[in-house]
Amino acid sequence: MTTPAHSTTDCAEFVLAALDWLESQEAPSTAVEDGLELLADQRRRLLLEVMQNYGESITLPDAAEEVAKRETGEPVSEISAQTVANVYISLYHDHLPRLVEAELVEYNQDRDLVSPGPLRYSE
Repeated sequence: MTTPAHSTTDCAEFVLAALDWLESQEAPSTAVEDGLELLADQRRRLLLEVMQNYGESITLPDAAEEVAKRETGEPVSEISAQTVANVYISLYHDHLPRLVEAELVEYNQDRDLVSPGPLRYSE
């Protein structure tokens, strides 16, 4: 049996802090629900992390490599082309459209280029 990377207490503290923060905001409950739904998927969170780290446009194939690297914990040279292709396909067909609709990223299909959304990420 493996030990979790975080304790139950850490998780509970995070959730309580997030709830406290949410109470201080004036966001409609639907915005909160939609935001949490977007963040519920690890692959979407990883893509947002990649975009935040780069801070500029990158190709979707490069983004897929970066997401695969974060998912596997392996260097890109050790990840199979099939794994990267599977990540690319799921980003293209599922995750990217959701993030584009939420204006968290922009996507230029002609150039296969992903860019930070119009709201940009703060550091």
